[in-house]
Amino acid sequence: MKVPMIDLKAQHATIRGEVLAAVHEVFEDQYFILGPRVKLLEERIAELCGVHHGIGVSSGSDAILLALMAAGVGPGDEVVTTPYSFFSTVSSIVRLGAKPVLADIEPETFNLDPRKVAAVCTQNTRVIMPVHLFGHLVDGQEFQSVAKEKRAVLVEDAAQAIGAHGAGFRAGQIGSMACFSFYPTKNLGGTGDGGMVTTSDADLASSLRILRVHGGRDKYVHLRVGINGRLDELQAAVLLVKLPHLARWNEVRRLVAERYGEGLSGLPLILPVERPGFYHTYHQFVVQLEDRDRLKSHLQSHDIGCDIYYPIPLHLQECFRDLGYAPGDFPMAEQCARKSLALPIYAELTEDKQSEVIARIRDFFGRAHV
Repeated sequence: MKVPMIDLKAQHATIRGEVLAAVHEVFEDQYFILGPRVKLLEERIAELCGVHHGIGVSSGSDAILLALMAAGVGPGDEVVTTPYSFFSTVSSIVRLGAKPVLADIEPETFNLDPRKVAAVCTQNTRVIMPVHLFGHLVDGQEFQSVAKEKRAVLVEDAAQAIGAHGAGFRAGQIGSMACFSFYPTKNLGGTGDGGMVTTSDADLASSLRILRVHGGRDKYVHLRVGINGRLDELQAAVLLVKLPHLARWNEVRRLVAERYGEGLSGLPLILPVERPGFYHTYHQFVVQLEDRDRLKSHLQSHDIGCDIYYPIPLHLQECFRDLGYAPGDFPMAEQCARKSLALPIYAELTEDKQSEVIARIRDFFGRAHV
């Protein structure tokens, strides 16, 4: 039985009529840039996150870039973040001429370790940027405490965690700003690139709205050098159709994760952790094992999708060699890069297909499912 890593066609089939009608309306209106749908989506995402402002932007990567720009990050500044994340977490810092300062992760959640963050902060630390990796929030109180002590701006990379919450915080409420992605494979995905920055700070919201349109306040009046980083109306239209389904889709992902936990119990692999009081949205379901590459090949040979997030930690990427890090500097991140494998997880994954995934993994270890 073929089991894809993700099945966007299956999701589209459940909402096809609504999506096509919404897109048709945009073409009828011929209003494509920063129109009423973008504004409405901004309001609804802000409400979901429990903050005052949403600023629709062109991608999750641009969300990070714009948030750092709004925080005033530039040459001579340091931004503390994780070596175990998607490329744009660190590349956005470098693009602004600032210095990424990395700290190791907690291997059980894959998230930045706040104690390690505190140890690497200096007088040049302008921003601390934790990532809610795979849908599990960082500890908001701990990061707020570190940011306050170090007098740093706290920016959440929440690209993978829309709808997640924990310990009294929702994704988007922990930092001064939070960055979301609407890449098609995200829990809330569009039909191309798209993103959002959320904040409760009116001044930051104003800066972000200016920065996303080339730094312009009015037409041809530029206060700053910004970027072309706007969310378009077509993406907003599709996302407004999908947003009411997000809570149910996240619940189903959690059910899928629970079934994996039951079906894979007793095997020599490490399953994802959900800390007490947290609501994991399982953007990815990532297991860890020593023989990761052989299991990956085994699953693929049976037409079962799987992937590695992320095979090379950011401090070991060739383009970041100038940062001066070396193998062994972040042992937990390197361990996860070596041992982690993501299994299929999405709201439309049927029990039969998930049972096939579980059965093939148990076959690999030579253990039948009792």
